[in-house]
Amino acid sequence: CLDCAEEQGEELPVPVNEIMQQEIRPLVAVDIIEQLHRQFAILSGGRGKDGAPIITFPEFAGFSDIPDEDFLNVVTYLTSIPSLEAASIGFIIIIDRRRDKWSAVKASLTRIAVTFPGNLQLVFVLRPSRFIQRTIADIGIKLYRDDFKMKVPIIMLNSVSDLHGYIDKSQLTRELGGTLEYGHSQWIHHRTAIENFAMTVKTTAQMLQTFGTDLAETELPNDVQCTEELLSAHTDHHSKLKDELKLAVKQGATLLTCIREPVTRSANSKLSPDELENVATVERLLAQLDETEKAFDQFWTKHHLKLEQCLQLRHFEHDFREVKLTLDNLMEAQAGFSDIGDSVTRVEHLLREQKQLEEKGQEPLEKAQTLALHGEQLIQNNHYAVDSIRPKCVELRRICDDFTNETKKKYDILGKSLELHQQLDKVSDKWCEAGIYLLASQAVDKCQSQEGAETALVEIEKFLATAKEHQLSNPKEFYNQFDMILTPEIKANAQRILQKLEDVQEMFDKRQVSLKKLAAKQTRPVQPVAPHPESSPKRASPKTTRPAGVGSALTQQTYKECIFFFHVCFVKHYNSPSFFSFSHIINELIETERVYVEELQSIIEGYASEMDNPNLVHLIPSTLQNKKEILFGNLPEIYEFHNRIFLKEIENCIENPELLARCFLKRKEDLQIYEKYCQNKPRSEALWRQCGDSIFFQECQRKLDHKLSLDAYLLKPVQRITKYQLLLKVSFPQELSCFLLLMQGSFNVWTDHKKGHNKVKDLARFKPMQRHLFLYTKMLLFCKKREENTDGHEKTASYSFKNSLKMSTVGITENVKGDNKKFEIWYNGREEVYIIQVTAILYF
Repeated sequence: CLDCAEEQGEELPVPVNEIMQQEIRPLVAVDIIEQLHRQFAILSGGRGKDGAPIITFPEFAGFSDIPDEDFLNVVTYLTSIPSLEAASIGFIIIIDRRRDKWSAVKASLTRIAVTFPGNLQLVFVLRPSRFIQRTIADIGIKLYRDDFKMKVPIIMLNSVSDLHGYIDKSQLTRELGGTLEYGHSQWIHHRTAIENFAMTVKTTAQMLQTFGTDLAETELPNDVQCTEELLSAHTDHHSKLKDELKLAVKQGATLLTCIREPVTRSANSKLSPDELENVATVERLLAQLDETEKAFDQFWTKHHLKLEQCLQLRHFEHDFREVKLTLDNLMEAQAGFSDIGDSVTRVEHLLREQKQLEEKGQEPLEKAQTLALHGEQLIQNNHYAVDSIRPKCVELRRICDDFTNETKKKYDILGKSLELHQQLDKVSDKWCEAGIYLLASQAVDKCQSQEGAETALVEIEKFLATAKEHQLSNPKEFYNQFDMILTPEIKANAQRILQKLEDVQEMFDKRQVSLKKLAAKQTRPVQPVAPHPESSPKRASPKTTRPAGVGSALTQQTYKECIFFFHVCFVKHYNSPSFFSFSHIINELIETERVYVEELQSIIEGYASEMDNPNLVHLIPSTLQNKKEILFGNLPEIYEFHNRIFLKEIENCIENPELLARCFLKRKEDLQIYEKYCQNKPRSEALWRQCGDSIFFQECQRKLDHKLSLDAYLLKPVQRITKYQLLLKVSFPQELSCFLLLMQGSFNVWTDHKKGHNKVKDLARFKPMQRHLFLYTKMLLFCKKREENTDGHEKTASYSFKNSLKMSTVGITENVKGDNKKFEIWYNGREEVYIIQVTAILYF
């Protein structure tokens, strides 16, 4: 292969070296051009009968004056022209001295005898034509023959006719009575042209030799730019040499045409043997030039192929580095996706991010596959750097496969995670929340009859019948199904939801017990106070009646209990193993808080602000005109507090959970804004029942793409109150049990104050007060029930706080004065005594 030849110093092909190594003749025509033009000796091209070359010394008046060096140069040059084969036969010398004297003949013979460089065969002398000189010549030749020291015969001729007896006329010029066409100037021109052409061939061969040596010694660059520059430089040099070759070939072809011109001009003309040798010389030089060009082209083809392959390799390596860097960054980004999510929303977000990463990786992966395919094509095309290309192709395909497989693995894991959290949410958000909503929506005043209680029981039984389709599988099966993604956080969340499910089931059990008692014996119903769910399982119609919230005093008491309980739980469990689960609750609290703020913002921007939109004014019903504050209450104030203050503060508790209790304690006064909202809620619901089905609200809901109507979102602040306690109850059920609604009901209450005025005591003793009591594990609340008319529609109930007793400090006496419906509660050493007569009790 080419690279091996170059490494071993491969030489140029033989034809080039032959030209370089041929012996260069010492003289060329251009060196003695002036002496040749004097024409004292010529090589006419004629030959003897045996093919011996003929050199003629024409009559030349100043022959004896020719310097020896000039004579020697000319004779030497003439004897070097015939081929070696012809020269080996021996030269025939013709000395024409017909018009000269014997002295000239003698001088010519002497000079030739001394200086003639070639082999002599015969010497013909055309003696002087004048009688006296001829006689002298005859005598002189006899006397001085031995002095000439010639080993060949010297034939003295009287005329050209005698010469014709030895040499054919066709081999003699016209001056010697022959028919051979000879033009000395043309002969000189041909000789000069042939020698120039030979020099051109030699020079061209030298240039090719030098260029070939440079190519063989060139080290291949290591970058694209230098390789391109080298390839361009070598290609340009090659193009120039090719042009030189073309010029040389053209020169030889023109010269060949000139030599053959007599034959071309006349069909009867024939080239002399010397002219035929000239033709052969030019043809030989052209053939050598052609062989040299072919050999050089072959050498260049190999070298050019290697340069092109080198450039391909450098491009491949450059593209490989770029693609490899991109793929490494892609793999690093993929490796960073270690989170499997802790909620449906989070998992869906991670799936979107994974999809974006996958889409982002499509182009680099396609480039990598294309580059690997290109590398394989280079290998198939016998590229010299197979050992360098093949590992890179393997590496590219490996990374592509790794990314694809890892992406599939990520999708599988996230898919499992999504399935798991959807199952958990199905239980927590759908079934449990729907159950809580059902319990909260059952108005107790409608259960005062046997029929009402039985209807409520049927509703509960129907709902409980749907529990199977929402239940989690047994723990062992559940863990086996999701073993690959079960982290401590997910396990804790699953346990929390199972606990929530158990709590809801317990709430249903207690409600069923209460309703069965009411169904068995009619009693006057009371209004239950239960936490509302954050979302309804079904979209409520505009005129759906929702139970009213508690009054301002009870709301304040609920907040105090919640904050107190949170503080106690935090201090107790900060260093315990269950704190990890508590940290998870904090995360859920923050996540739901963010969703809550977004929902409040959508209500304000999508509904409240739109009531001031001039383009929608015509859609607003007349009953709603100028009543935005009634419908929305102080919702903007609640939104500003949570968005600007409360959310940011609890977000700061992610890294420092111990700050969360302080946050609630710090903001307990600010949270009283819910008191105003709860007080306005009955008026808001009454207004909604009048105009909730208007086109205005439908248009706003369509723009927001909300699945639930506005009334469901207006319930969010009320739901949020119980959410804090609900989240904590899941983690600390024992501690929170002391703050839940064990029992409630309506009572007639008589009070007796020892320190009070007698008249006041008597009045208090005989006039009962209507009170609604809420019994907790550690506290008994006394509230007054209020029913308010709302613009002609049904009455709604609310409760105002009146008094509270700690259960650890009270005494109870049952069956007061023989009445089993009355019992006595005394407090502080019987300084305060409450006689309570049962009117209706509802268990939770």
